[in-house]
Parts: sequence; structure tokens; C-alpha cells
Amino acid sequence: MQAQGGWWGCSWCTELSLSQEICWKMCSLWCAGEEKRVGTRTVLVGHRPVADTEAYVAQKFCDNRIVSSKYTLWNFLPKNLFEQFRRIANFYFLIIFLVQVIVDTPTSPVTSGLPLFFVITVTAIKQGYEDWLRHRADNEVNKSNVFVVENAKQVRKESEKIKVGDIVEVKADETFPCDLIFLASSSTDGTCYVTTASLDGESNFKTHYAVRDTTVLCTDEAIDTLTATIECEQPQPDLYKFVGRIIIYGSNQEPVARSLGPENLLLKGATLKNTKKIYGVAVYTGMETKMALNYQGKSQKRSAVEKSINAFLIVYLCILLGKATVCTTLKYVWQSNPFNDEPWYNEKTKKERDTFKVLRMFTDFLSFMVLFNFIIPVSMYVTVEMQKFLGSFFISWDKEMYDEEIQEGALVNTSDLNEELGQVEYVFTDKTGTLTENSMEFIECCIDGHKYRDCMAEVDGFSQPDGPLKYYGKAEKSREELFLRALCLCHTVQIKEADQVDGLVAHPERKYTYISSSPDEIALVKGAEKYGFTFLGLENNFMKIRNQKNETEMYQLLHVLNFDPVRRRMSVIVRTSTGKLLLFCKGADSSIFPRVQQEEIQQTKVHVDRNAMDGYRTLCVAFKELTEKEYDRIDRQLNEAKMALQDREEKMAKVFDDTEADMHLIGATAVEDRLQEQLAETIEALHAAGMKVWVLTGDKMETAKSTCYACRLFQTSTELLELTARTVGESDRKEDRLHELLLEYHKKLIQDLPKNRGGLKRSWTLSQEYGLIIDGSTLSLILNPSQDSGSSNYKSIFLQICLKCTAVLCCRMAPLQKAQIVRMVKNTKGSPITLSIGDGANDVSMILEAHVGIGIKGKEGRQASRNSDYAVPKFKHLRKLLLAHGHLYYVRIAHLVQYFFYKNLCFILPQFLYQFFCGFSQQPLYDAAYLTMYNICFTSLPILAYSLLEQHISIDTLTSDPQLYMKVSDNAMLQWRPFLYWTFLGAFEGLVFFFGVYFLFQNSSLEDNGKVFGNWTFGTIVFTVLVFTVTLKAFLEAAKNVFCICSHADFCFHVAGNNSPDLYQPFPRNSSNSFKKYKREKSSGNEAPSFLRNIHYLHAFSNFQQSQLFLE
Repeated sequence: MQAQGGWWGCSWCTELSLSQEICWKMCSLWCAGEEKRVGTRTVLVGHRPVADTEAYVAQKFCDNRIVSSKYTLWNFLPKNLFEQFRRIANFYFLIIFLVQVIVDTPTSPVTSGLPLFFVITVTAIKQGYEDWLRHRADNEVNKSNVFVVENAKQVRKESEKIKVGDIVEVKADETFPCDLIFLASSSTDGTCYVTTASLDGESNFKTHYAVRDTTVLCTDEAIDTLTATIECEQPQPDLYKFVGRIIIYGSNQEPVARSLGPENLLLKGATLKNTKKIYGVAVYTGMETKMALNYQGKSQKRSAVEKSINAFLIVYLCILLGKATVCTTLKYVWQSNPFNDEPWYNEKTKKERDTFKVLRMFTDFLSFMVLFNFIIPVSMYVTVEMQKFLGSFFISWDKEMYDEEIQEGALVNTSDLNEELGQVEYVFTDKTGTLTENSMEFIECCIDGHKYRDCMAEVDGFSQPDGPLKYYGKAEKSREELFLRALCLCHTVQIKEADQVDGLVAHPERKYTYISSSPDEIALVKGAEKYGFTFLGLENNFMKIRNQKNETEMYQLLHVLNFDPVRRRMSVIVRTSTGKLLLFCKGADSSIFPRVQQEEIQQTKVHVDRNAMDGYRTLCVAFKELTEKEYDRIDRQLNEAKMALQDREEKMAKVFDDTEADMHLIGATAVEDRLQEQLAETIEALHAAGMKVWVLTGDKMETAKSTCYACRLFQTSTELLELTARTVGESDRKEDRLHELLLEYHKKLIQDLPKNRGGLKRSWTLSQEYGLIIDGSTLSLILNPSQDSGSSNYKSIFLQICLKCTAVLCCRMAPLQKAQIVRMVKNTKGSPITLSIGDGANDVSMILEAHVGIGIKGKEGRQASRNSDYAVPKFKHLRKLLLAHGHLYYVRIAHLVQYFFYKNLCFILPQFLYQFFCGFSQQPLYDAAYLTMYNICFTSLPILAYSLLEQHISIDTLTSDPQLYMKVSDNAMLQWRPFLYWTFLGAFEGLVFFFGVYFLFQNSSLEDNGKVFGNWTFGTIVFTVLVFTVTLKAFLEAAKNVFCICSHADFCFHVAGNNSPDLYQPFPRNSSNSFKKYKREKSSGNEAPSFLRNIHYLHAFSNFQQSQLFLE
């Protein structure tokens, strides 16, 4: 097999006479890199060796076991403990526990050890149960039965026993057990259909092709005669990329090499459809399959609440250190009196007298640290995790977020960010499929500047000139037919019989249905059918169409130049029945216009621009005729590029670029993508809630701009600022022009506008509305300026302009640019909370980049929803998710966190005060059982229930009044002011608990028999009052909202009966007006004397108090 260019096509391998194994290892290192191929592997098909003269060193591959579990029975305990003690709080309490064990401390090690053991145990059980579920799921997959062809017979094996090189048979509706190279199928044309719903969520059918020379080997006996080797790249996670080649050895024949690409690779997890059976050879198994590589964990996102908790912990740690330092210092001040240091009833031992004073002081400091360590709430982390986990079910159970069309509701992939939904400031959204339905309908087309819109029985029906053109009437019939043939041929649509396609409804007038991964292509094929040209399918590499005269035409499909987001176009090369060679190309106008004759552009550009202004998606269609010589050259270059194992994509792109040149423009199409329901209302609500909405799309500017006006992202009063190729220009001075525009816009938005002095949050909603439009090419100039342009401050100026705009439209964006925009805003001063929402694979990068990622369960697959933190069926559900669920989750967890610090300060302050009355002897005030169970049992459950069920404002009010969202924005309830309020409240109540009981015990002889109550009784009474009070505090926090809602409902009922329109207003908007009216009537002496009216005003006063407290 060692042929031209060494083992892997490397010329230096041959020159150095390297063996295959050494070459493979060195290539693996040489080609290492994120985007480069990481070496290659050689697979023997069926484990049959090639000719004896070929040297082969066996490579080791992993087995086919899938391991998604994290632990095993043997490593669970040490691994889980290690991970848990990486958390600062757990590690802190472990140190305290060890100090209690080693040092003679006033409290038993049980007081710290038991709560820590409880937290560690609960977490370990939770994680162990989740891992057991993963083990069970793994076994279901690994123990499933598969059929492997060995010695021309089918052998049943467990899936985990498949090895690389095995020939596997898969039958209809079965799942592929590993990544297979497609060799043959029951179809004579060597095709099969698969769905990849479990991989990327796409339920539409994908067509895969067998290797051309193996399609006839469709029986066990025939496939067992195959002798071949496969050279391919090492495993990598990209589902849509694969590079390899197969070398087939025949008897007394030269080896034949064929290229392998993604269309030949059947992925583990995909399902075979509408094909009786296929044969494939395993190339990637087990944890090296693309499915397994794509299930690696995403980077952990942290919410703003976690950062606030860490800051508050530092404050309370400082309080703890301060208390320990004060008590240690005062103890030695107290013991400076010899009588206090060594009273007659407690003389020191010789060892105690000989101990260094510094060591004794350090030991006493540690003892006080242990005594006061309960000020740090160890159980808070467990409670917060339980609150987030249990609270996330309310999103999944929300019936209003259930979509009947797809029979699915909202999905929570990450419960750690529930409260972050209530803090969003920037929303970044895709357009197609997110703001629109992604349900395409062919509207009209343009041929040589003439518009065709009506459905016609014949191709030479109605047409009209489009704009002030020299042409009139209609296009030439030959041009019309050429255009419609292009629509019928330039696509990847497949046809299946309607009764054989699962879940698809056939056209009522057809006995077949169109299948494609793109709804645009189906719309265009159906559009051509409206005008008399029908695509009949692909058979044996021949495309069949029925023309307007009901005649069947055959075209040999020679090459497909597939669509990619960089080129933004696709092409096919076909041969007609007369032998003519034609290239048809369709794509975005920006990618087609530079490649056609310039004099042909204007007549079509008018039509394209007008359709874009109407909000339609446009595609341009071009063609060129090839000579045999030109085709031979293209065919040779394409085959060479396909055979390359290194940099195949780059080489293919260069051939595509050379081929798709000097074409002739035929016309353009317009396809409508309808807006989603309640889209405008949702965007208006997000604006009213203080959020800025940015649209990041790959569509052309005019189409996206029209959509923004239709969904009210841009208002008629919005002043639009443009940074596009049209305003910047295409000359050599475009960077200078860009700098001038940036300075002009900066002056208008930042320098000339008066500064906000009112201190209002998100005050941009009160100023003149500005909108910014920027395209991908201009954004590249800003983010990546040339070295000699002196434009290092472009990005800073641009960002300042963007932040002052109420809405931003970024069009012609590549996926990477979307992520760059999100990252740029996320890293600005103040670190605003960002949210990205999209429905396609091209939105995954920005979804992962944002603080919160939302996936739409749309028609472009489920990659977005699988990589998101939350998934919803429609964009309209974002309104309730943020304004209601996000608001409530944030308020609940903010109360939970503040309450935990409050109750622990109440708990430990009496212990600190008690040291002043016991000579700083480190005597505990509470019994050891109380110290242990306070956070675990007595006070955790009430606040957990409160944090799950609290609803201080009804959901209907939250969704109907978006401005309430701003009241809790910017982490308002976890700022230093409310934190200090809860801290001082805890300190005050701790003082009351201690000194109240202290003064109660002034007469210590309280029993009839003259017994004196001692330390245990004193501490128990303090603890009892403490537990009742902090529990009552949680009850009052919930009860005041219940009372407020109930009194408001009663108030509105009575007021409605008394026909008082001024008082009949929803809380909390006009409760203050009711109270002010009461004061006015009282001062004038005109208030109603009835008791009922006084009750009404009392309710209004209560509502006013509650609203004032909420606003504060």
C-alpha cells in the first residue's frame, strides 16, 4: 500500500523511509491543532489483510463501549469526596472539624462534623443516583444486539464487542451502533436515508451514498469478498466533517482509490429509514464516535447570585475573624488579673504553665473560631441547589409554554441559571426560524428583469416589467425554461413515496413528497412546479424532470458543489441528453453578482432589492455552459481535492471558487418566511422591561430591516444609523470613511445628548430612540483593523454607540461574528447580563457565549436547543420565561440568601455576647444538639418552601406590566444596602434575644424548691425564642404578600360595588393614589362615615406600604 507520497501522502515519509507506525505517530504530532487534522488511521475492512507485499503494523483502537458515567464502584468515594471538598465552603468546614478533633475546643467535633457529613452525604447520594442512571443507560446501549458479517455469515454480538474493521449489517428503523463507512444497501443505486434526531434533533431525512465500487456487494456472501483498506482522519467531534479515502484491491487489478466524505459516513445514534438494510464498516467505535465526542460537558456558567454569595461570605468571614480576635484579646486582658487567670478552684497544671503564651493565644483563637463558625451557613449551598433543581420543574410544567404543533413544552437543561433569567439586559436573537416561522412559501420570481407572480398553467402566462427597464412584455421562452430547469436541477431535494415516509403528509395532488434538509429548496422546487416544470427524482445519477409539455427530460448529475455558509451558494454540473454540459448555481446576491457579467446585474438587482424591502428571502440563479475540456479539468481538480487527507476543505473551496466564475445571471426568486405569532408584542414587552434587543442574522440588510420594522423592533420614530458597505464604500478610503462615521455617530449619541442625572436604571428607554445597522464586512473592519490604519480605538467607539442604541441589527453575520458581538457586550463595564436565542446550528456559538442561552425547537434542527440552557417552542414564550419566571426566581433566591445570613447572625450573636459573662472561657451557650441541628432541621425547610412557592406579585400582573422587571434588575435585591439591612436586623434581634432572656433571669431562683436555673436553661430559652422568631420572620415574609393580594382583591370588589373608578386600580400601580385620596378627604372632612369605607382605605394604605417596601 506504500504508494506515491508515503503512507499518508506525505512526501517526507518516503524520503526518510519511515515505517507506517512511526509515520502515523509523527503525522499525529505534526498535524496537531484545533482546526487541523489530528493524524490519520488505517482500517482493514473485515480484518482481511491486503497483499503480502504490503507492510502493516496493527493499530490499537478502543472498543465500542459507551461510558457516559462519571464514577465506578471503586473510585466513587475518593473521587466524589475530592470534587466536593474543592468547594470553598465544604473545605472550610472540614478544616474547622479537624481543628475540633486536634485542638481542645469548647464544642464537640460532632457539631461541625454532623452538618458537614449531612451536606456531603446528601450531595453524594444525589450525584451517585444520577450516575447510576447513566450506568443503566450505558448498559442498555452496550448490551444491545447487532449483526456482524463474519465468514459470509451473520453473527449476533453485543454492541460493545464491535471492533474497528467489523462489517456490520443494520436494518430499517435500527440505530447505527457505531460510526460506519457506508458500503452497500438494498437499494440498487447505493443510497439510504437516515434521521439524526438523536444527534442534532433534525427529523428530516438525509441521503447518504455508498462507495461507488461496493454498491453491488449487497449480500452477506458478496460483502465478505471485499478486500480494502480505509485511511481516514482521527476522531473529531464535528458532525458534518469527515475526510478519508478507501483503497479497493481486486484480483489481478490495480488498487482503486475513492474519496470518502460526510455523505459516506453513517453516525452512531442516527436511524436508518426507508431502506431495508445496509452494510457498513466500523471506523470509529465507543468513546471515539462523533456522538460521544459531542457529549463532552460544556463550560460551566455562573450566575450573578453566586458572585454575590461569595462576596457576602467574605464579609461574614471577616465578622467571624473579628469576633474571634476580640474575644481572644479580651480573654488575655481579663486574665491579666492573676485571680481571674488562676482562681483557687481551677489551678493550672505544670504543662499549662510551661506552654508558650503565643501558642496558647493561637489555640484560643482557633477555639473561638470553632465556637463562632456557625455564622457561615454550611447548609445554604445544599438549600440553594435544591431550590434551583426543584424550581426548574415549574418552567417545564408551564402549560402556557406548551406548543400543540410540535407536542412539546419548555425544556430546562441547566437549572443553575434560573435567577439569571430575571437579570437580562441584552437579548441577541437570530432572525430566520427565531423571529420568523422558517416555513417557506414561493412568492414570485424574476427572469431577465420580468416578474412572474401568478400561478400559471403555462410558462408563457402573465408577466410584467419590473421597474424602469428597457425590457417589456415577458422574457424569451428559452430563458424562462432555462430558469425553471435551473430550479428543478440545482438542489439536493429527494423524493419518496408518500405512503413510505414516516410523519410526512404528501401533497394532496401528488403520490410523493419532497425531502430536504433545507425548507428553502423545497419551496423553490414547488415554485418551479407551479410554472410547469416538475422534479421527478434522482435515479442512477440521472435527474428526471417533467416539462410544461408533459415530457420527461433526463440529466446526468456529474458533480454537486455543496452549499456552505462561507460561499453562500451551491452548484450542480449536469449533462443533457444531447451531451451539453451545464453548470447551474444559486445563492445570495452578494455571492452571485460578483461572479456574473456586470451588464446583467442591474435588471435583476431592482427586483431583488424590492423583494428584500418587502421582507422576502431572495436567491439569485446563474448558469454557464462548459466545454469538454473545461469539464475534464474541473473533474480532475475535484477528484484530486476529494482524495486529499490534509486540508481537503481548503482545496475543495479553491476548486469551487475557480469553477463558479464567469457565469451568466438568469434571474432571482423570492420566498416568504412568515413572522412568528405575537412576535411584535413580545419584543415591545422586552423593550418596556428595559432590555435591548439585537438581531444577528446572515440575511441581507433589506430583508432583515423589513423584518425589524414588521416586528416593531424599529419604530417609525427610530432614527437609523448605518455602518454598511453602502455607507462606508468599497474604495481604498473605506477605513477613513468608517472612522468619520464612527466619530459622527459618537458625537450625536454620546456628546450631544444630555447626561442622565436622575439615577434611573436603564434610562435609555426614556431618551430619543436610535437604531444601528451594521453588516459583516464592516464589523470585520472594526474588530480586525489593518495595522497601518491607526484605528485601534474603532472597537471602543463602536461599542459606545451600540450601547446607546435601543436596537441593533447586524446582518450578513457569520456564526463566529455572532459570538464576537455577544462577547464584546458581555465584557463591557458593568458586565451586563446577556441572553442569546436561536434555532439553528449557526446560532450555537452565540448561545454558548452568552450568560443565558435559549434554544428554539425549530425546523433547522435541535442543535441550538441541545446546546442551550433553556429551550422553548416559540419566541413568544420568552416573554413569560423572563418577565414572570425570571422575576420570581430572582426574588425567591435573593430572599433565600439574605435570610440564611440573617438567621445565622441571629444564632451566633448571643453566643458572642455570652462570652462577656463567662470570662471568655469559650463556654458554649447552646447545647451541642442545637448547634448541630439548627441549620439542618429547625430553620432550613421553612425557607426552602418559601423560596419555591413565594409569589409576591401574580404572574398575570408580571407579564402584563413589564416595567416591574426593572425593579429587580441589576441584582437590586442582593446589593449592599439590602444586605446591610438584613445584617443589622439580625444583629438587633440577636441583642434582643440575649438581653431579653438575661433580664428575665435577674432572679435566678425560679423553681418552688429553690433550685437555680443554670446555663443549659438560659441557652435553651434563648434558642427556643430564636427558632420561633426566625421561623415567624419567614412566615411573615410570605403572609404579608398573601394579605396584600387578598386585601387588594377584597378592596377592588367593594370599590367596584361603590362605583369608585379612582380606587379601582390594580396593585401596585395606583395604591398610593388611593391613600393620598384618603388623606385629602380626611383633611377636608368629607370622608364617608361608613365602617366599610374605612376598611377600604385601610386596605389601600396596606397596599401602599407593600408597594413602597417592594420598590425600596
